[in-house]
Amino acid sequence: MAFQLPSYLTRFLRPFTASATLSLQPDALSALQFPPNSQRAIFAGGCFWGLEELYRKDWGNGRGLLDCRVGYTGGQTKAPSYEDVCTGRTGHAESLLIVFDPDKVSYRELVTYFFKMHDPTTLNRQGADTGTQYRSAIFAEDEEQLKIAQTVKEQVGAQWYKGKPITTEVLRATQWWDAEPEHQKYLLVNKYGYHCPAHYVRPGLPDLK
Repeated sequence: MAFQLPSYLTRFLRPFTASATLSLQPDALSALQFPPNSQRAIFAGGCFWGLEELYRKDWGNGRGLLDCRVGYTGGQTKAPSYEDVCTGRTGHAESLLIVFDPDKVSYRELVTYFFKMHDPTTLNRQGADTGTQYRSAIFAEDEEQLKIAQTVKEQVGAQWYKGKPITTEVLRATQWWDAEPEHQKYLLVNKYGYHCPAHYVRPGLPDLK
């Protein structure tokens, strides 16, 4: 049997990039052709590898997710690298950009799932990953998404986490930057890559009312 590092140690082997060049395509999905009714959603909730893995697993393969990319948003630095974002000084959060078919999955369903698959009560932290780059946030593409996200957040606080503050930011989306190629589909390619222990679908949560 091949030697395998414990999962908590693989966290410190996450790949960095030393590239000083700017991304040629800050938002690759915007250049692709999707059905006219397709919509976008952006979530941040800890290490973006885990977000992508779970959303692809539970909403891909014809269930509404058309494509997604991991990347950086919510900050001020232009074309930040992974290494830049990991310092916590750029203001960006590791995030997931989803393109979805609203005829198969609603934005509300994706937001509700987001609150199920990470811990929205820990400020700037998921599992052992700490810093503002790992904050919980929803970046709404328009006013309708903003309203839905805020409503679901309030319901989650009242019905799932009574007595605990929900730290999730609900903001309008700003500039998106794709992460480097080695971070895309990372856990699909690297079976034994780092998995944040906070990323799993919480069982037994009742439907929101």
